[in-house]
Amino acid sequence: MPTVLVHIANEDPILGEVQNLPEPSDQIIKVKNPRRRDGKDLHYLQANVNEVIWPLARVAFIEIIPSEQEDQIIGFVRE
Repeated sequence: MPTVLVHIANEDPILGEVQNLPEPSDQIIKVKNPRRRDGKDLHYLQANVNEVIWPLARVAFIEIIPSEQEDQIIGFVRE
């Protein structure tokens, strides 16, 4: 499950997980465990909310955070 940083227009970025990355034809993004970048709760969500749907029209861009396993892969080797 990819971890993403969703940049919503006029809002702080939201960190969370998505089941699948959005396709060009999608109109929404579902984010599980939404939180601020520092891990704190979002002040405008109820305490028991664990999944949020945002319209992609409000999303400026999405950063895909590499997993720990991908960090360990050596991508470039210089001889």
